[in-house]
Formats: sequence, structure tokens, C-alpha cells
Amino acid sequence: QGQLVESGGGLVQPGGSLRLSCAASGRTLTSNTMGWFRQAPGKEREFVTIINYISGSTYYSDAVTGRFTISADPAKSTVFLQMNNLKPEGAAIYYCTQYGGGNYLLTSSYAVWGQGVQVTVSS
Repeated sequence: QGQLVESGGGLVQPGGSLRLSCAASGRTLTSNTMGWFRQAPGKEREFVTIINYISGSTYYSDAVTGRFTISADPAKSTVFLQMNNLKPEGAAIYYCTQYGGGNYLLTSSYAVWGQGVQVTVSS
């Protein structure tokens, strides 16, 4: 079935920026709604952002509003996460995911997940 492959993670200093990419194959883009979650050591996986390709509607968690931007290029089957002004508490494994319906804040509402990419924020 469909799969999501992420790239762009790495090490950045506090206040720095990173851009994550998520390439989809198979039928992963059929819902036209994609999101990002993140999980830090010892914490639950938490919602970051979501986008609907058709309407352009987006939603961001309070933790990232004003600093992160989600976007998509349907022609290339790719979704992006631009992360600016990164903070140490933003260090986590970031997961690209396809929305399947329901409460978008819950991991159970997503049907397909990427392998995750490590984002490290350190001086």
C-alpha cells in the first residue's frame, strides 16, 4: 500500500530553521489532507499541524503557531514543514501522516505514517 518517506531532519541551533519534506507514493494523497506530529523522548506523540490541499485550510498547535508553516505540492506528491525560530523543546522525531477522518488532534485519526525524522535543537 501507500507509504510516506521523510527527509530534511538534522541538527540546528536554537533560533535556527529547518525544512522537512514528505514524499508520498501509492494512494497516500487521496484524502487531500496531510499532517505532521512529533514525539520527544518520554512524551506522547503530539499534533503539530494539518493542511487540506483543495481548500488550503490549515491548523497549527499553540506550541508552533507563528513559527511553523505547512505546505504541499500535489503535482509532486510532497508535503513540507518549514520550521523557523526552533526552540530546544522542539527537538523530537517528526512524523508525516495522512488524515483519515475524525478528530485531527488524535493519532487514531490518521491512516498512514512516515518513518519519522530526527530534529535536534542544541547550541
